[in-house]
Amino acid sequence: MALVEASVVPDDHAAKPAHGPGPELTVVIPTMNERDNVAPLVERLDHALAGVAWEAIFVDDDSTDGTREEIGRLSRIDGRIRCLHRIGRRGLSSACIEGIQASLAPFVAVMDADLQHDEALLPRMLDCLRQEPLDLVVGSRYVEGGGVGNWDKRRVGISGFATRLGRLVLKVEIADPMSGFFMIRRDAFDRAVRSMSAVGFKILVDLLASSSRPVRLKELPYQFRERHAGESKLDAFVAWEYLVLLADKLLGPYVPVRFVLFSMVGGIGVVAHLIVLWLSLNLAHLAFALSQGVAAGMAMIGNFTLNNFLTYSDRRLKGWNFLKGLVSFAAVCGVGYAGNVGVAKYLFDNQSSSWWLAGIAGAAIGSVWNYAVSSVVTWKRK
Repeated sequence: MALVEASVVPDDHAAKPAHGPGPELTVVIPTMNERDNVAPLVERLDHALAGVAWEAIFVDDDSTDGTREEIGRLSRIDGRIRCLHRIGRRGLSSACIEGIQASLAPFVAVMDADLQHDEALLPRMLDCLRQEPLDLVVGSRYVEGGGVGNWDKRRVGISGFATRLGRLVLKVEIADPMSGFFMIRRDAFDRAVRSMSAVGFKILVDLLASSSRPVRLKELPYQFRERHAGESKLDAFVAWEYLVLLADKLLGPYVPVRFVLFSMVGGIGVVAHLIVLWLSLNLAHLAFALSQGVAAGMAMIGNFTLNNFLTYSDRRLKGWNFLKGLVSFAAVCGVGYAGNVGVAKYLFDNQSSSWWLAGIAGAAIGSVWNYAVSSVVTWKRK
């Protein structure tokens, strides 16, 4: 009976949740195995942003070192700390986009988790966006007062070359388009996000090249610091993804860059097929049919492996999924091969087409089929 009476207590006597304004600033921080950097970064943000209504969203790409657990521990102490856990996806750019979309704050900052970016610059960035007609404020290493710390000549040279390449696709003048440290207005991000490639690690280049109108920006100098803990994620594959991003910005309006990569891998597969066929016939002395089968199988495995590593790096299949993907890719390509031969034969027999024109048409049909279907079957988006 007491339970029934308790259920009809008047609303004005019931506990009510506390209400307050949401954060003015969201700081988006992509992480992958950055456990030892999380607590020091939160402490520095708390000090730097005193008096600002802020929150931090850590976007974690399925860390294995306890990063998420550390973020969870801090979030139980401080409700401004949030974690967005991604599974089966990777890449700083796409992580930042998802983190920004998870926030409704009017201003959003992006920075690394390794403490190389100077959090003390955040209040100045915010003041610039509040007081000036700007869309974006960038923490810059390459304006007066900025610097790259203890980088050696090789890394300085690589950064300079990448910066020059980035300017090929940009719509504004900027000294440090490779910066991963910036703050943007919500509406400016919304104008660009639907056209962004979300490839690789250089989100600022992607954002500036994707905006529907030139971005009004300002650069503030800062000194790039040494990594606090953990290991750098920079490697040759990061450079590859940067080149893919630039290609997508240059070719994207006309042809999908994935299709270009898929076709390039297919061309490599043709060369590999011919080499294996020649070796099988002339060195192993196998029958032609068997040699052709071996060559086709080797080329298909090679194509799948290269596409998995390069073309679909953000959806890369591993372990058991790699084997299942190989089977599905073989099935897709089998249908594409049948379409290739069927179309070429029809054009050659019935349309009086020259052999080379019929062959090109068949190859084009097969390539488009293989690309389109494998994108949604073998490397389906998670």
